[in-house]
Amino acid sequence: MGNAWWNLTLRFLLELAALLGLGIAGWSLSDGWWRWVLAPALPLVAAMLWGTFAVLNDPSRSGRAPVPVPGAARLVLELVILFSGAAGFYAAGYTATGIIVAAFIAISYAFSLDRLGWLLRQ
Repeated sequence: MGNAWWNLTLRFLLELAALLGLGIAGWSLSDGWWRWVLAPALPLVAAMLWGTFAVLNDPSRSGRAPVPVPGAARLVLELVILFSGAAGFYAAGYTATGIIVAAFIAISYAFSLDRLGWLLRQ
């Protein structure tokens, strides 16, 4: 079910939520000119990492991997970025949003056991 259309859609929305959470955290948790740097920089770095480091022939992506990495490394990267976004909401004062995003991340991965197994075998 990891590649079911609804789970891929949920995962994409969670990726967007993670970027938003990181941006909000960058803005809310810094002062002065730093907020103007961190608000766009945190999501940009996360998006670059997400798009660059991939498992070759991942069926949930295009199959391309600009920088091929083992499946376990990709899984750690995904979890760190997604939960960092949820933590960003939480830390910026959007407690309920952070908890809801974290819950949806857990739900998505719970329905992606086939993908998790595939990643860990790569």
